Amino acid sequence: MTPDTTGVPALLAVLTTTDAPAKAEALARGAVEARVAACAQVSGPVTSVYRWQGTVETAQEWQVVFKTTEARYEALQAHLLAAHDYETPEILASPVARASADYARWVERETTAP
Repeated sequence: MTPDTTGVPALLAVLTTTDAPAKAEALARGAVEARVAACAQVSGPVTSVYRWQGTVETAQEWQVVFKTTEARYEALQAHLLAAHDYETPEILASPVARASADYARWVERETTAP
């Protein structure tokens, strides 16, 4: 039996990183308070290796994964660009292939202005 997905909003998992756990929590809390994400998980530390201004760097970072709807992505991106202290923050959005209808609707409710 195929589940009924009628009316289920398209979800995204949006990833960013920052260099301190307090900054990661502030980004997570700020996005949820602004209703541009329904929730966010902070994990870390992770080791990031990247090229920046011609030099290969290694840094300890914390990842934040936000859950939002496709419709709220632009607002979440704008929020992260304004709140983030990196010159060029990583902001990657991946579509959620499947989610329970109840969870998807909850994400939609939590990212819709009251």
